[in-house]
Amino acid sequence: MRTSGTSELLQCAPMGTRILIADDHPLFRAALRSAVMQAEPDAVVAEADDLAGVIARLEAEADTDLVLLDLHMRDSHGLTGLAALRAQFPAVAVLVVSASEEAGVVRRALDHGAVGFVPKSTPPADIGIAIRAVLAGERWLPPALAHALDSAQSDPADAVLAARLSRLTGQQFRVLAQIGEGRLNKQIADSLGIQERTVKAHVSAIFEKLGVRNRTQASVLLQQLVLRQK
Repeated sequence: MRTSGTSELLQCAPMGTRILIADDHPLFRAALRSAVMQAEPDAVVAEADDLAGVIARLEAEADTDLVLLDLHMRDSHGLTGLAALRAQFPAVAVLVVSASEEAGVVRRALDHGAVGFVPKSTPPADIGIAIRAVLAGERWLPPALAHALDSAQSDPADAVLAARLSRLTGQQFRVLAQIGEGRLNKQIADSLGIQERTVKAHVSAIFEKLGVRNRTQASVLLQQLVLRQK
């Protein structure tokens, strides 16, 4: 371990590393963009201000190398966005950038597949170091959090949850998210542009993969990903 909705294409650099910044605060997106360009001057950088925008951008640009992901956007709270990206785009690295500096939150993010964790209080130069580290295949945490993480043990239930969610296909995760919103099969079918019988097949597969028996249990399981903001 090394210590130390609307998408907009910001810079085009053919053959460059593709990095997507996901945060709903324009000023912080600008700060992250500056840090990215300092670290990777030839990068192709894009922005999204919600999870829907992140997913749309990744569907259009499957060769994206790294997502800088805020844990709290208007359509994503806590680890739900991270879990969605790991399920739908497992080849894309996700570096969490969050206002939280709680060791327990960091531990959960890592257990759910983040390649590192950058508090928003991190100096721009260190953000650049983090970006270069994770692009090189390393896991990155600031020194203070790396030390605090020594006393933050993984929750076995989190490991089980992450393993179960990783079994879902991207479409199944989208169906699960709408189950969590209380939508009926017909509503899910209309939203995703698929047939209702296809939704029913997905629901059955979701229940089997998650080890649940009904929609209520599936929704409760999904709620375990939500982190309450303090």
